[in-house]
Amino acid sequence: MPVTMPHDLPARAVLAAEQVFVMSDDRAGHQDIRPMRIAILNLMPMKVTTETQLLRLLSNSPLQIEATLLRVASHVSRTTASEHLDSFYSTFDEVADQHFDGLIITGAPIERLDFEDVDYWPEMTRILDWTRSNVQSTLHVCWGAQAALYHHYGVGKHELPQKLSGVFPHRLTDARSPVVTGFDDEFLAPHSRHTDVAAADIESTGRVDVLAVSEEAGVYLAASRDGRQVYVTGHPEYDADTLAREYARDSEQGLPVAPPAHYFPGDDPTAPPANRWRGHGNLLYSNWLNYCVYQETPFDPSGA
Repeated sequence: MPVTMPHDLPARAVLAAEQVFVMSDDRAGHQDIRPMRIAILNLMPMKVTTETQLLRLLSNSPLQIEATLLRVASHVSRTTASEHLDSFYSTFDEVADQHFDGLIITGAPIERLDFEDVDYWPEMTRILDWTRSNVQSTLHVCWGAQAALYHHYGVGKHELPQKLSGVFPHRLTDARSPVVTGFDDEFLAPHSRHTDVAAADIESTGRVDVLAVSEEAGVYLAASRDGRQVYVTGHPEYDADTLAREYARDSEQGLPVAPPAHYFPGDDPTAPPANRWRGHGNLLYSNWLNYCVYQETPFDPSGA
């Protein structure tokens, strides 16, 4: 089934060219079915790229998705045109009285800042508190996962000696969770971050279970037992070349970064990388939509 999005959203043309089933607002209005209302709080700097990646994953489901793009009002983006934000994004205050079946909170390249030093942290805490009453299930990604674990449970993050970047093998630690239904016992996923959260700190909350870990990259996936909070420390939404573009950017800025681990063929940064995590990424988002959102959300989302 399709993701419903505005006709002139740039992501729509990209996904249509990939044969992804997308639908205009007008056509969706003629279907006798209630779509799942999914909001995306996009904190990444390259917002058009991120919204395309996430909408691609949301489209791989039998459910009709009505996507709402959100931004924080207390931070001015320097990398996305204001015209794009004004045309396609809402602020939190504009939707605060609404209920959503699901919410995705993306990462942000600010991991080395203390949470309280982030200029939009007060707004972020309001949003995280709001999710408890107005969202059936929230999927937190990378910095979004660290921020939520810190705000909800006091789980701190730890700065790594160097940037963690690459595609790492992971193993399931709890195969009983619906979030990992159909997962292989071992699977690959990309990471790109400067900080980490400890599995012991997450488990000590008594309310969040660690579901998958990597010997090299640490915790990858965790979830609350009721499925209303899902935490992903990596980036299953990344395109095949995203880590390569990040590495080139950091290298051009003279930053001391190593090539992403287990990523370039033969560890040759000039060789085009392959996407070896696409299947796992699609399964993760499909499971979240099915088991944490669709199976649990009330027919009337205002009762979430």
